[in-house]
This record gives sequence, structure tokens and C-alpha cells, in this order.
Amino acid sequence: MLITATLSGVLMPLHSFGSLNGTIETLQIDSTHLKSNMLGDPSSREVSIYLPPGYKPGTDVPLFVDLVGFTGSGRSHLNWKPYAESVPQRHERLVAEGKMGPCVFAFPDCFTSLGGNQYIDSIAMGNWASFLTQEMLPLIEQRYQTKPGREGRAVFGKSSGGYGAIVHGLCQSASWGALACHSGDMGFDRLFLGDFPKALNRINKHGGIEGFLQHVEQAKKLNGGDFQCLMVLAMAATYDPCPQSFKGIRLPVDHHTCELDLERWQAWLQHDPVVLVEDKACQAALRSLKGLYIDCGSQDQYHIHYGSRQLSQRLKSLDIQHVYEEFEDTHSSVDYRMDHSLPFLYRALTSRS
Repeated sequence: MLITATLSGVLMPLHSFGSLNGTIETLQIDSTHLKSNMLGDPSSREVSIYLPPGYKPGTDVPLFVDLVGFTGSGRSHLNWKPYAESVPQRHERLVAEGKMGPCVFAFPDCFTSLGGNQYIDSIAMGNWASFLTQEMLPLIEQRYQTKPGREGRAVFGKSSGGYGAIVHGLCQSASWGALACHSGDMGFDRLFLGDFPKALNRINKHGGIEGFLQHVEQAKKLNGGDFQCLMVLAMAATYDPCPQSFKGIRLPVDHHTCELDLERWQAWLQHDPVVLVEDKACQAALRSLKGLYIDCGSQDQYHIHYGSRQLSQRLKSLDIQHVYEEFEDTHSSVDYRMDHSLPFLYRALTSRS
């Protein structure tokens, strides 16, 4: 595995909330786990690293890994935004306000040609969970000497990134000490079933999945319906990939009648957090965490608040310690919720108990 690193050594652009005092470095990881993915996406991936001001390796500073939502990438959380903060700027403000201490942040580029990522292993999408936990984390810990082991690492994200965080807690807890899931995908029956007819309308219009993806590659402009269809295909390639299908993508419905294929749909449900939590090993994994934070807007337009409520209720019945907060908002533009989750994660990783 070829690994290179370069230092940008520059402050980020001025922002309405102030400039950045820390620095950003860039790692390039030539991944063995992402090679041979059926999408044909590149296996060499960039990871942006934020270092707090005056950072000294080996001083037990925690590592926070940011998993972005669908159509996002790591760099998007470093960008200037009008009337808002980047994640490093938010972190520096929270430190200045005394709400948390300094942390190292990692922003991996996990974008795919289907528009996003759910951060689990898939023969179609690539072995993203393995990339993150077996390649990225050891490299960062070795290079920057952050607080070692799972006790020094937190994973957080929103939407698809929130799903990635919670599913890593359920299935990859050996790598993480704490997690925060903002509006993470769960309750698949309420989240996805209504999307299949809409996706099929577009797919059939272009003569099938291959034709639709050719349309995406050639179109001068994609609209909201195109992105919604891409999202459904990305979920299919993640939750139920098929080696015999074009780019590994198959839907759990009949393309002519949109009737649900119960066997294929069950393959999707195996990845739903509200289903995974019934597994004894997953329950033990969540219990082992030092901190588990979940929140969701009460008016989430994708109906994720229903699955979030279901998961929280089940966690309560299992006596699994967690924080669940529901707030008056939708799925969109809720980065301000990191004012709650980032200090929570810091306290979880630095607590003596």
C-alpha cells in the first residue's frame, strides 16, 4: 500500500465566524480494500487532517472522524460557507468557549460515482468499512500519535454519515470508543419503500439501470429526481450487491410492476440499525462504547425520526446507555447540532470513568 502525505501549511480562508487557527494536512492512501470495486471508482483516496493550534503528537489528543452525508465528501466540511462554520471552525469556537478540548479531525474522501457512501463493505461499492478501520485509522494514529486505540477515537456524521457512525458502532466497535449519529438512515421501511416507484420511473425511462447511469454521465445538469434515483441505486449497491448485475446494482423490486421482492428486501433490512440492534453481538458492541449519541429532527422529510425513535426505545428496553435528542427541525441544514455532539464525544473519550 503506497502512502504519501503533504502539508498544506496554510490557514483556511477568512470566514464570517473568523479564520482557522489550526492547520490542514492531506494524506493520500492507496487502498487495497477499495480495489476491484464494481463501480470502477478510484482506490486512491484523500484524507484531510485538521490539527489544532500548537498540536504536539503523543499528547493523548482524541481523533474524531467525520463521515459526510450523501453527495458530500471530506473536503466539503472544510469549505467556506456563508453565515455558517466549517467543522474545524466550529471545533475551535467550542474549545474557546470551554465546552471541549482540542481534537484532531479526519475528513476522508469517500465519494463514489453513485453519489455517496454508507461506509460498509460491499463488492460493488468497495470495502469502505475495512478501508476506514484497517487502513486509515492505523495510518493516522501512527503518523500523528493521537490518543491510542479505540478509547481515543470517535466517529460522527449526519444522514448517510450518521448511518455510517451508528452501523460502525453496531458492527465495528473494536475501532471506536464513541459515536454520534445525526439523522442517520434507519427504519428502512419508512425511509426507502416510497422511493422505489419514483426511481423506477426514471430508470425505465432510460431503458434500465445502465441507461440511467449513462444519462447521469452525459447530462449537462442533474435535477433532484436524478439525485434521488442515484441515491436508491447507491443503497442497492451497498445493501444487496449482485456480482452478475451491471456494476453490482440490483433493486429489490420488479422493474415492470414495482412489486417488492421479499427475499431481496430482507437483504436490505439486514443492514437497518433497528434490525441490527436485535443481534446480541451488536448489543454488546454498543454497550462497550464510552459514548453513544443519537439525534434527529422531529420533521425529518425522509421520516428518519420514526426509525430514530424506534431505535432509542429499543436501546432503553435493553438498558443500553445512550443520549437521544429530538429537535424541532427537518433533515436539512442541521450542522448546528454538532454543538451538542462534539462536546459530548470529547467528554466521553476523556472521562476517567
